[in-house]
Amino acid sequence: MAAIVSISLVAGCSLLGEESSDDAGPIVVGTTSAPSTLDPAAAWDGSWELFRNIYQTLLSYPYGTTAPQPDAAKSCGFTDDTSRVYRCELRDGLTFSNGDALDAKAVKYSIDRIRAINAPTGPNGLLGSLDSVETKGDGEVLFRLNKADATFPFVLATPGMSIVDPDDYPAKSLRKDDGIVGSGPYRLQSYEEGKQSVLVRNDHYKGLAERRNDAVNIRYFQDSGAMVKALRARDIDITYQGLAADDIVDLENKKAENEGLQLVEGAATNINYLVFNPKDTWSDKLAVRRAIAQVIDRAAIAHKVYKDTVDPLYSMVPTGLTGHTTGFFDSFGDPDTAKARKILTEGGITRTVPLTLWYTTDRYGSDTALEFKEIKRQLDASGLFSVTLKSSPWNTYVVGYQNGEYPVFGRGWAPDFPDPDNFIAPFVGEQNALGTPYPEKKITQVLLPRSRRESDRAEVSKDFEEAQQILVRDARLLPLWQGKQYIASSEDVSGGERALDPSTIMMVWELSRKTSW
Repeated sequence: MAAIVSISLVAGCSLLGEESSDDAGPIVVGTTSAPSTLDPAAAWDGSWELFRNIYQTLLSYPYGTTAPQPDAAKSCGFTDDTSRVYRCELRDGLTFSNGDALDAKAVKYSIDRIRAINAPTGPNGLLGSLDSVETKGDGEVLFRLNKADATFPFVLATPGMSIVDPDDYPAKSLRKDDGIVGSGPYRLQSYEEGKQSVLVRNDHYKGLAERRNDAVNIRYFQDSGAMVKALRARDIDITYQGLAADDIVDLENKKAENEGLQLVEGAATNINYLVFNPKDTWSDKLAVRRAIAQVIDRAAIAHKVYKDTVDPLYSMVPTGLTGHTTGFFDSFGDPDTAKARKILTEGGITRTVPLTLWYTTDRYGSDTALEFKEIKRQLDASGLFSVTLKSSPWNTYVVGYQNGEYPVFGRGWAPDFPDPDNFIAPFVGEQNALGTPYPEKKITQVLLPRSRRESDRAEVSKDFEEAQQILVRDARLLPLWQGKQYIASSEDVSGGERALDPSTIMMVWELSRKTSW
């Protein structure tokens, strides 16, 4: 992950003081990204931000690494040359936060449970290469794969593969209450849906995290403005996820109202894109999708809506990852209404195309509504489209797109793991993370399997370049922009620059208070 730069908003203040986890009270984190569920078997989304800190996985990411390292495991690795048998040996004496033993059987139970439940919003789609899970005694787990998959260690490091207590989580159904029994650095002391998660130190924890605080409260906000207001009022100590562009620009300015605050900026690989639903009459037409790709002005969105706090994106694989291309720009160039009209005419479409675009009101920050208003303005101004905008809160939004109810809808994506595979594989195939089947056989049966046989991920560029060109040809997914990561905090809180893993999930154990200057 690119180095993160800290910008002090207080002239003359050091960002480095001594760190402490004393009795100053819990660190309070603000975010607009509330969990959609507390059960790992049902979550392939931002709920992972909470899971990373409460549940444990066999592998995880210590600060400064982009390759998974043992966490609940003390060692892991492929046992063969074909990347088809993966073995993990567990740490000794692992327990869940309630004192129950965490052994190999619990690991097998957790993975088998994800597959048995197969929740529409769950992470089972990440386990396509898994054939079976076996245990040897209490401390050894074997994963047998149905095909070579060098990315499997990355999958095991995602919070989607969180280990749960078999005595507290049903084998074939989701847990219904608002409790969590995990083995991570913290335990969930209390939870108010959409409002707050209270995390306290898990005294049973054994793993790679070195906790720099004893307790963290995570508060969930509906919009960025309220979150920044709470930061200025010192009701929260640090913000994560959902800062609006205006707030970022404002925080960069050394105004009196920003005294005592600091902004941490870092490179990121999160992306934002449109999804076209093949169940819809108009979205199913290639000419319509390609005409939209020809009209969309990404630079205008990045500048007018996001004040250049994001960058235009012309591929589903973002800048900074192996195999990134600029396929959509290479094929469509600058926005051009005349070219778009020709695309529609050649596709037999001569009337104005009616489209309904959906977005979520509370997942990605307050700028999402402005972004979709700008997209509507661009498409309507071409005279080729007539756009209706609709929106809903994330919890109902997820259900809607998974049920195929939205003709065109917006999604954001923060990677499950830092590899180009994770910006293509989740969106293709009959079962994918979007609820819109996309059975592209060249990608699913040739390019992805071939790339997964290569353990040196720097050698997979050609396969991913070809896969991206297929995505451009089909235009089922339309990349819009690539984000940057911003964290705003009180100047007496440190660790923000250390707290993001390669998937830009916050590891709250890295946060601490400064006690001297």
